[in-house]
Amino acid sequence: MNAPVDIKLYMEDIGRRARAAARLVARADTATKNRALAAMAAAVRRDTAALLAANAADVAAARAAGKDAAFVDRLTLTQTSIDAMARGLDQVAALADPVGQVSEVRERPTGIKVGRMRVPLGVIGIIYESRPNVTADAAALCLKSGNATILRGGSESIRSNRAVADCVHEGLRAAGLPADAVQVVDTPDRAAVGELLRMNQYVDIIVPRGGKGLISRVMAESRIPMIKHLDGVCHVYIDERADPERAIRIADNAKTQRYGTCNAMEALLVHEAIASRVLPPLARIFLDKGVELRCDAASLAIVRAQAGNSPLVKAATEQDFGTEYLAPILSVVVVASLDAAMEHIAKYGSQHTDAIVTDDPERAQRFLREVDSSSVMVNASTRFADGFEYGLGAEIGISTDKLHARGPVGLEGLTSQKFVVFGTGQIRT
Repeated sequence: MNAPVDIKLYMEDIGRRARAAARLVARADTATKNRALAAMAAAVRRDTAALLAANAADVAAARAAGKDAAFVDRLTLTQTSIDAMARGLDQVAALADPVGQVSEVRERPTGIKVGRMRVPLGVIGIIYESRPNVTADAAALCLKSGNATILRGGSESIRSNRAVADCVHEGLRAAGLPADAVQVVDTPDRAAVGELLRMNQYVDIIVPRGGKGLISRVMAESRIPMIKHLDGVCHVYIDERADPERAIRIADNAKTQRYGTCNAMEALLVHEAIASRVLPPLARIFLDKGVELRCDAASLAIVRAQAGNSPLVKAATEQDFGTEYLAPILSVVVVASLDAAMEHIAKYGSQHTDAIVTDDPERAQRFLREVDSSSVMVNASTRFADGFEYGLGAEIGISTDKLHARGPVGLEGLTSQKFVVFGTGQIRT
C-alpha cells in the first residue's frame, strides 16, 4: 500500500479495530482457534511459491541497500523454513489452551469459593526486525491465547510479512474469526512505531523482538507495559567442587553451540582452586573454534601458558565483563569463591540466564536462591533457556522483568489471571 497520509489516524484505526476484534477472539472456543491455525498452516504450505517470491524481492532490496550477510540470512525464507513455519502453526494448535482455566479454588469460612481464572491480555503489539517467520509465530501464539495482535515488522521484510499475513487472514476467515484479530502495519514509515507505542487506550502489552537499538527505543518511548529483555549477558560459573569433564562440556556448549543467541554464555567464571585443571583444556577448545578470549589477570596467566602469543587471547577491559558479544568472543574471570562469582554476576549480568557447575548441593541451592536472573541453572548449559526446551511449546520472547512474566514467555505468559468467586447466596455482614 502507499504510505498513509496521516500515520496517526492510520494507527488509531488499526488500534480501534484490534480492540473490537480482541473481544471476539477472547470468547472463541479452543476448537475454533485450532481450526484457524490449521487453515493458516494449510495456506502457508499451499502458497510456498508466493511466499518465496515475495521474500526474494525483500532479499534483493536488502542486498541492494548494502545489508550484511548476517542480516540477509535472518531475512531469507527457504523451503525448509516455510515448512517449519507451517509446522509451528500446527504445534501451537496442539498446545493446551490456557484461556478459561480455573485454579486455586478455596472455600472461605463464609462459604464462598474463591479461585483464579486465566484470561487473555487483550491487544498485544509486537515490534520486530527482519525475520518474516515471526509474523506467523506471533499470530499463532496471540490467537491461541485469546488475544488480538498488531504486528509491526521491519520495513526490509514488508513484502514477506504481507504474504504471510494473507495466509493468516485466510485461516481466521475460515474459522469465522475476524481478520482484524491479526493486523500487520502495512507501512515502512518509522513514525508508525512511535504511534503504536503511545496507543495505550488500545494496546495492553508491547513485545519488542530485535536488537538492542530497537529495544532501547521501545523502552524509552513506550507508554505501554512491555514483555522484553535488553541484554543476554549469561554466565557459567565453574565451582571448585565441579566435575572437570562435565564443566568443560557444559562451558563449551554454552558458548559455541550457537553464538548469536541471547542465551549463549558471554562470561566464564572459574574458581581459583580448579582453574588450572579446566582452563587449559577449555582454552584449547575455544581457540580451535576461533573464539577470542578476553581474560582477567589470573586467567590470562593460565591461558597464555597454554596458548602462547595467540592473537585470540587478550587482556579484558572493564567494559568486556558486561558485554553481550553475540559472537565468538568470551570474557574469562578467575574468582576466589562462590560469593565472588555471585557478586560478579550481580554487577555485570543482565538477569537473563546464569548457571553453576558443581557437585555440592548446598552451593547449588545458594546459587539458585541468590542469583537474581530469570533462569538459573545447575549443571546444565545456558542454551536450554528457551520456551521449547522448557516445555512451553513455543515462546513469544524472553522477559527479564519481574512482574507478570519472567523467563521464556509462552501461551500462559500471554494471559493474566482474575479472581472468580462462587457463592450460593452469601451476603457480607
